[in-house]
Amino acid sequence: MLDISILAVTAILNLLVGSVVYIKNPRGATNRLFFALTIVFTVWSSVNYLSVHPVLLSQLVWVRLVLCCGALLNLAVFLTFLTFPNVSLLKSYYRWIKVSFYSTIFVMALTLTPFVFKTLKVSNGHADPVPEPGIGLFLLQTVGLVGASMVTVVSKYRSSKGLAREQLRLVLLGVVGTFTLIVISNFLLVVFFNITSLVPFGSAFTLVFSFAFADAIVRHRLFDIRTAIARSIAYLLVIGAMITVYSVALFGLIDLLFKGSRYELLRQLLSVALIAPLALSFQAMKRFFDRLTNRLFYRENYDTQAVLDEIGTVMVEEFELYKILNRTRSVLNKALKSSSIEFILFKEGRPYFESHTHRTIDQYALELAAHIDKQHQDLMVTDEPNAHGPLREQLLRADVSLSLRLKTHERVIGYVVFGPKRSGDVYSSKDRRLLLTSASELAITVQNALHFEEIQNFNITLQARVDEATRQLKRANERLRQMDETKDDFISMASHQLRTPLTSVKGYISMVLEGDAGKITHMQREMLGQAFFSSQRMVYLIADLLNVSRLKTGKFIIEPLPVNLADMVEQELGQLKESAASRSLELSYDKPKHFPMLMLDETKTRQVVMNFIDNAIYYTPSGGHITVRLLDKDKIIELRVEDDGIGVPKSEQPHLFTKFYRAGNARKARPDGTGLGLFMARKVIAAQEGSIIFESQEGKGSTFGFIFDKAKHVVHDTPNHSVKTGEQEPAQEPEPAAK
Repeated sequence: MLDISILAVTAILNLLVGSVVYIKNPRGATNRLFFALTIVFTVWSSVNYLSVHPVLLSQLVWVRLVLCCGALLNLAVFLTFLTFPNVSLLKSYYRWIKVSFYSTIFVMALTLTPFVFKTLKVSNGHADPVPEPGIGLFLLQTVGLVGASMVTVVSKYRSSKGLAREQLRLVLLGVVGTFTLIVISNFLLVVFFNITSLVPFGSAFTLVFSFAFADAIVRHRLFDIRTAIARSIAYLLVIGAMITVYSVALFGLIDLLFKGSRYELLRQLLSVALIAPLALSFQAMKRFFDRLTNRLFYRENYDTQAVLDEIGTVMVEEFELYKILNRTRSVLNKALKSSSIEFILFKEGRPYFESHTHRTIDQYALELAAHIDKQHQDLMVTDEPNAHGPLREQLLRADVSLSLRLKTHERVIGYVVFGPKRSGDVYSSKDRRLLLTSASELAITVQNALHFEEIQNFNITLQARVDEATRQLKRANERLRQMDETKDDFISMASHQLRTPLTSVKGYISMVLEGDAGKITHMQREMLGQAFFSSQRMVYLIADLLNVSRLKTGKFIIEPLPVNLADMVEQELGQLKESAASRSLELSYDKPKHFPMLMLDETKTRQVVMNFIDNAIYYTPSGGHITVRLLDKDKIIELRVEDDGIGVPKSEQPHLFTKFYRAGNARKARPDGTGLGLFMARKVIAAQEGSIIFESQEGKGSTFGFIFDKAKHVVHDTPNHSVKTGEQEPAQEPEPAAK
């Protein structure tokens, strides 16, 4: 009789505590796991009782079920402690959760087999289980999960502060007490000493943990117990009302109207039919009783969002400090019913009161703020154990029940101190959530108000400094503009002066190579060939510089004439074949047999073709391949220079056609480049109403080229005209073609 009484009381108390916690926040992971834990406690206690007083099943089966439920209990404890007091770190333990889950399933299955308990040994009228080697796995699972639970709680306890530390300390003591008593009475004494007299008390030992957790709920406000009670009463009222209605309808009206056994079937059908309207009315009844319990337990209830909206309105409408504080104090006082609300703010490093009671005891404010600041907490409550020592004494002397820290990302602005509620109630978790939610926004608003006057005073000086800086910047810009014009003039003059002697040098070298000055040796031909090629490059470079200068001055001119593009490409390839051969590159060109004449600026287009091929030669490693393709398609003419060289990094491709820009790998391969070739190529092709082709992949090669519309460029007659373009011509420059 004692055994069953202990079991019944334990089960009721465990389920009651678990239900209260679950009703408070059904979506909270900790709430759900604690409720599940109390259910597992109850099931384990029941099975534990039946292992001593077997019913329906053999005693050996009940003994095995005790270990099976024990393994599940270990898992429930482990998961509960992972989520307590918050679930912020749960994702980091995901791997261990999976391992613990699957290992528990395995151990639970194993405990139901003879590998753990095979037989019972009967002595002195008692049947004791005989452990097998498989018991070691259960012990390992128990030690592992319970040990991990302890390590988790201790780790969180050591890193926590204030309220969370008190909660964890209490729960840690409860769980240590519970599992110590259970392991001793229900495992060690049974397995190793065959003592079973304490087994019935195993269920009662679970109450140590449950009441420790309940104490954390009530004393430390882990949850709002008043809300839980209100919701519990509401659910009980709903269930009671439904049972009452169903009973009256079933046993009253139906039995009154349909007496006798001949109406038995009809009574059964009507009883079933009553279930549907009762189920549909559940939500309506629940809302009714929720409102009823709210009026009973929350006579001073308020809408949190409405209060936050009012505070937000104050912060938007006001910018003077005293107005912000007075209106905020009024809004909070209306909601919280505080006896007093005062602000301790920091100005020039010293705290002072901003109070509606006009208090001037700055020394008192200094001491109070110093004590609060040492706790490094956003919210302090006087009637909690963590508000101890000098702080608690100071708060009690000041008649302060709660203090809120106003802190921005930069520094602490001050504190708001609240007196006791006029109703005598404590500040609930709802009150504290309201204050914590509004604290950061209020801190920023107060900080802005404190700085407002400083900003006003500084505005005149700042405007004078801005005006002076603006004048200096204008003078600097004017000097830069003059220097830029001087630079352009110098480039134009230097380019013209260099062009004439270079043309002469190139001409004389060409004559020597052609034999006009007599026969030359093979070595002399190679040296002169290199000199000729270098002078040709200098001519193209000077041409680029001149074109850049002309673009700036609006003198860039396109002179379209009939051009055989196929022959032009062949001629440029002929000049570069020796350079390609010297670098062991394969340079190929499949010249079209028939190709239309095009209206193009021959000199500038030739320079673009030479630039594309020259770049391919310089940026393709030895042994590479360069292919030049000239394609006559249905509506377009397309030139493509393809290589398998170093390519252009993807991140640098958008900048490639800008003035003086060179990719990083290109600067390493050819330090002497200028970054003007591709810039001018784009300008030349765009000025002739064409578009650039550019495709590249770093380490795999590049393709450069251009496209012209046959309808605009194929020669049907041979007009002789020039098109003059400036910096803004064409109006919309085509982008490189992305193929």
